[in-house]
Amino acid sequence: MNTLSTTFAGLPLRNPIVVSSSGLTDTAAKCQALEEAGAGAVVLKSIFEEQIMQEHDRWYDPAAAGADDYLTTYLRAHSLSEHIGLIEEAKRRCSIPVIASINCTTRTEWAQYAGFVEQAGADALELNIMEVQTGVHDEYGTYERRHIEILEQVRRYVALPVIVKLGMNLTNPVALVDQLYACGAAAVVMFNRPYRPDIAVESLRFHAGEMWTRPSDLCDALRWVGICSARVPRLDYAVSGGVHDGWAVVKSLLAGASAVEVCTTLFWNGSRRIGVMTDQLRQWMHEHGHATLDSFRGRMNMASPEGARLYGRTQFMRYFSGYGKA
Repeated sequence: MNTLSTTFAGLPLRNPIVVSSSGLTDTAAKCQALEEAGAGAVVLKSIFEEQIMQEHDRWYDPAAAGADDYLTTYLRAHSLSEHIGLIEEAKRRCSIPVIASINCTTRTEWAQYAGFVEQAGADALELNIMEVQTGVHDEYGTYERRHIEILEQVRRYVALPVIVKLGMNLTNPVALVDQLYACGAAAVVMFNRPYRPDIAVESLRFHAGEMWTRPSDLCDALRWVGICSARVPRLDYAVSGGVHDGWAVVKSLLAGASAVEVCTTLFWNGSRRIGVMTDQLRQWMHEHGHATLDSFRGRMNMASPEGARLYGRTQFMRYFSGYGKA
């Protein structure tokens, strides 16, 4: 009989399927329903620093002396209070790990807020650090360094496992992951999905581009989890983006992941999709003679002979070399 149990960021999970931070996890009742549907863990809906500051700009009155600091403090405290309430209720309702989430781009008070998150009972904290660098004079490596600085400050306030969810706009993910491990990260998630702007050519207005992931998105995370899990093997990894079925879970584990984060497929198919995915995972394990996830985790990462050759490839070479010829 095969078992799907795994460990991610030091947390024991009954299976590797983690529901990512989204509208799926913004209430304790939804989290409880996801547990009943078979989820291994949930990441609660994030506190968004960017959203808080947008609210600040909307309400700020420059004519009101001293109002700026008060408004900023109030908005952050209000959002934190709501998030703490969500953590506490989710912990009362759920027996699976409950992971808090902070989406931040600056150091400010987020490190101290992490302490409140721990006191509320969260099993781990996911730091969602993502920003688009647009300054002409931004120095190379500044964005990566901010990850380290935020993590270092958070680790001063909490003992709970800290997970860092990365964006793809990195120069060298391997070097950054190695530094995150050295600074106390328990796990890394690859990758966060940024807001994607689009343009309506008739109305000449901006609108949101495709918000859902597609199965083809999986390849980007597979590459870097496959590379990083071989180069920095002492850290846990999760694949995020393009995980739509159990076969994608198998691929992620073969590349070296301990877990996957899912979202789009649950919006499209409902929470029953979790059961379908775990059944597919079990089926593959049975057909290939694996009793545990550890027996095949990382078998096809960059440490494998073929992985060493293919994960670093950037060009198609032979695949399209004859394309279009008569």
